[in-house]
Amino acid sequence: MRFILAIISFVVAAVLIGAGIAQRTILLEPDEVALSSSSSTGAPVTVIDGSALNAYEGSQRLTVNGSGDIVAAYGRTTDVIAWIGDAEYTEIGYDAETNELTSKLVPGSEKEVPTIEGSDLWLDEYSRTDSLALTVKVPSDVSFIIISDGTKAAPSDIAVSWPLDNSTPWAGPLIVTGAIVLLLGLAFLLWATNHMRSSRGPRRKPQKMPKVPRKPLYKPRAIGRRSASGMIAAPVVLVGALVLSGCSADFWPGTGPDAAPTSSASAVPVDEQGDPPAATVHQVERIVAAISETTAEADAAKDATILETRFQGAALQLRLANYAITTADPTVAALAAIPTGPVKVTLPQKTSTWPRTVFAVIQDDTDSTIPPLALFLEQEDPRSNYKVSYAITLEPSAVLPKVAPAAIGTSRLADDSSVLRLSPDKLALDYADILEKDVDSDAYLDYEAEGDSLRASVGVTYKATVRASLPSTASVAFGHALGGADAIALATNDAGAIIAVNLNETTTVTPVEAGAAVNPTGQVKALSGLAISTKGVIATYGDQLLFYVPPVGSDKKIILLGYTQGLVAAGEVG
Repeated sequence: MRFILAIISFVVAAVLIGAGIAQRTILLEPDEVALSSSSSTGAPVTVIDGSALNAYEGSQRLTVNGSGDIVAAYGRTTDVIAWIGDAEYTEIGYDAETNELTSKLVPGSEKEVPTIEGSDLWLDEYSRTDSLALTVKVPSDVSFIIISDGTKAAPSDIAVSWPLDNSTPWAGPLIVTGAIVLLLGLAFLLWATNHMRSSRGPRRKPQKMPKVPRKPLYKPRAIGRRSASGMIAAPVVLVGALVLSGCSADFWPGTGPDAAPTSSASAVPVDEQGDPPAATVHQVERIVAAISETTAEADAAKDATILETRFQGAALQLRLANYAITTADPTVAALAAIPTGPVKVTLPQKTSTWPRTVFAVIQDDTDSTIPPLALFLEQEDPRSNYKVSYAITLEPSAVLPKVAPAAIGTSRLADDSSVLRLSPDKLALDYADILEKDVDSDAYLDYEAEGDSLRASVGVTYKATVRASLPSTASVAFGHALGGADAIALATNDAGAIIAVNLNETTTVTPVEAGAAVNPTGQVKALSGLAISTKGVIATYGDQLLFYVPPVGSDKKIILLGYTQGLVAAGEVG
């Protein structure tokens, strides 16, 4: 019976182990599915539509072959098509009926395109030579755009593959169970053998005969021991090998293919009108890092051409003026650099058209004494990069109002919006009146005075000090006007808005007696180039102001959240 149990165990073990091994060999399914497309349209751009990339579930392995430079990027499909504009391109799609990638030429009037490299529009980008292979995970509303150098035909030899779940969760249990049954069979065999030997009973010894002398023979005793141990070791080694072969994760339940995409993107949420946020948090982080790098390069060389690639409006005006001042007088401090991050607040405009606006707050973690910097970034068209329109230092006590998550975005309000306590186009001049009249201003009670350090810096008290410091031969007049930059208003969660405005304040010093003259000093002298003037000198200071304005009907006050001020122009009175 024991021998029968051993034989049954060996048979069951062989079946179990064989079934487990078969699942990982002859019965194993493919580990991926691959589709490819090759065309020769000659178009400068190739687009792989999101539907083709999501023909199968899971991460996508993209392979592009060409000759020379290969530049690829991915972004929202609507943004990709907007960037292409009137250019002709090859569109790679997917036909569900034939289960094949399709290729067609989309005609256009533009036969050449600029490089897509470095564009702020993309969620990520890649650059290779001759061949590009990468693993990503993008949703169906995201597409790939590929070019060579913008003039030559874009690479169109495309292959996309997806990993398949060919794990065999029962292979491991079958092999291990078979190994256990095999060990059990060996135990039965040893038990049966020992029992058979012990059941033979005692035997009568034969009569001893005289020993015949024999020649010494070599006794293979050691060899016999080695052979026996080898017979026992062989099954043990076999069992160990079988058990170890089932250690892979694919051999066990609850496991599957573990794709590791180099980059991924999520589906972009849209509002009821179908408008997505202008940029993602990842995009804004890349944009801010690029702006920081460009600003550092421009500041080091005081190069206006470089600076203009990333600055415009009030922010550009102030920085260019500082270049001129520090060139004429190196003792004057340069403007602070733009930190690379981290980006603490990201508030993109909800829009699918252009221009686009993004608000971001950056905190320089390298120096805790540096206050946060608020940037208003604007993108004029799909092929342009974001530029800094306003760069405003926040007040130490500033508390930003609650805003929408970056994944949702917010609306940009019109300059004459009536949903706010004060429309954006009136905000700058209203506040300027407080700087000149303080409590005598009609707008004084509408604004929060506590925490407003700009009033202490350039308000009524400061202006009185300037007047008192002038000799009797000169007089000073203060004025204000709207700056050249448009107001930017983004809605907050409470139906209010954060608003950036540009205000120009002027200080005009003129002689009041015949033969008297004005001697400008400091930055005014450096920027104007005047050592003396009998006509007088006018200095213009550009204010970049950031306010929170509550909604109409609210009893909350308007709050100055931050400001940046500096000399932007100086010259002789005409």
